[in-house]
Amino acid sequence: MENYLSLYNSLSRRKERFVPIHEGRVGMYVCGPTVYGDGHLGHARPAITFDILYRYLNHLGYKVRYVRNITDVGHLEHDADEGEDKIAKKARLEQLEPMEVVQHYLNRYHKAMDDLNVLPPSIEPHASGHIIEQIEYIKKILDSGYAYISEGSVYFDVPKYNRDHHYGKLSGRNIDELLATTRALDGQQEKHNPADFALWKKAAPEHIMHWPSPWSEGFPGWHLECSTMGEKYLGETFDIHGGGMDLMFPHHECEIAQSVAHNGKETVHYWMHNNMITINGQKMGKSLGNFITLDEFFTGSHPSLEQPYSPMTIRFFILQAQYRSTLDFSNEALQASEKALNRMLEGWRRLYELTPSETSTIDVKDLRAKCYEAMDDDLNTPIVIAHLFEACRLINQVNDGKATATADDIKELKELFDIFLINILGIRTDILGNGASSGEALKPFEDAVGLLLDIRAKAKASKDWATSDLIRNRLSEIGFDIKDTKDGYEWSLKK
Repeated sequence: MENYLSLYNSLSRRKERFVPIHEGRVGMYVCGPTVYGDGHLGHARPAITFDILYRYLNHLGYKVRYVRNITDVGHLEHDADEGEDKIAKKARLEQLEPMEVVQHYLNRYHKAMDDLNVLPPSIEPHASGHIIEQIEYIKKILDSGYAYISEGSVYFDVPKYNRDHHYGKLSGRNIDELLATTRALDGQQEKHNPADFALWKKAAPEHIMHWPSPWSEGFPGWHLECSTMGEKYLGETFDIHGGGMDLMFPHHECEIAQSVAHNGKETVHYWMHNNMITINGQKMGKSLGNFITLDEFFTGSHPSLEQPYSPMTIRFFILQAQYRSTLDFSNEALQASEKALNRMLEGWRRLYELTPSETSTIDVKDLRAKCYEAMDDDLNTPIVIAHLFEACRLINQVNDGKATATADDIKELKELFDIFLINILGIRTDILGNGASSGEALKPFEDAVGLLLDIRAKAKASKDWATSDLIRNRLSEIGFDIKDTKDGYEWSLKK
């Protein structure tokens, strides 16, 4: 049976065969961060999820234009149309220019993404750099009759749009229930209906981020930014729009409405959403105050953490769950991921030490096909990881002398790890963090440990037990397991 990539489309609520609009090319837009604080584990999941998709599409031979935006204006408190801009509030509290806040946290976000081995997008547009395009976008929505001006602000007319189209089709929200339960907020008397959302907001005198427009000195609505930038860089229709499940409503629902009002048709063919990371069953997020920043994970400085966790442990932890399932944080879960990753890397390292035999007693021929099958099934990374652990089991059997592998078997296993562990899952195999990703990455490290253990072996042969014990004990203290064997010794990093 022919294999093809199947992705879960949030709009149709089913897996669909992925067929790009333009053969051989993929346009993908993913909602990036609002940069007013350090990135946390909740930010890492969409970044890693869509990094996997980006890597896999590139691996399959597609030319991918990946746009991930930076929200640096217009995202108001509590994701509502009232309140203070999140970045402006941070700037006021820290007595900085708003763009100082943006640049500071953007630099830190990029550093965290690099640590997690998340590839940079093709284009990373800023909302504040596209004000003119957003004003023009609003004009077309006004011309279509689906927006209105009120006291210098421009609002999208949700009930009118819903009469002609279907507001709520992505999230499954019922518009009548929504209208009945939407609470009135201060300042919402400007709106014809509480469910209407802002396309442009007139800036209050104390609001420090504002631009001239035909309607007022003000700033764009949060939802509008993504519609405008997505269309600018990917066209009126493009293949994939991704983000966290918490953005499905209202953000992505509003994007659909805006694009239909603007273009007369929907923009996105495949809507994809990763599920949440939770702590004790509650979504992790800045607004809830229960988040742990990525830097705190890497340093172990948060009181909830029992130890530091490396970026690759975090990445592996996220990939051990399918992206549409919830993922609950705990120290136990991260420690289990750390041990599993160490086992995986130990198997990969041993692969480069295997001696080929003339004949083989292992079967590796189906592993590559099984990994592709899992990736084609809506990026099922935990199944890929399971197949890679099966490869590690075979490697260990050969290493322990319980099985044999030919040179072709070893070559196939190396290619398997290169393709899936390193290139698609994006796991850095250089445990010293030097960026290398081949069997040579650990060579100087291995040579140094091997030299010490050779000196120890000579000390043992001459019955110099003090030197022998000293080398073993010191290596153990700094994180190595040493095992004496009939052929000499074996060493590994402690799990």
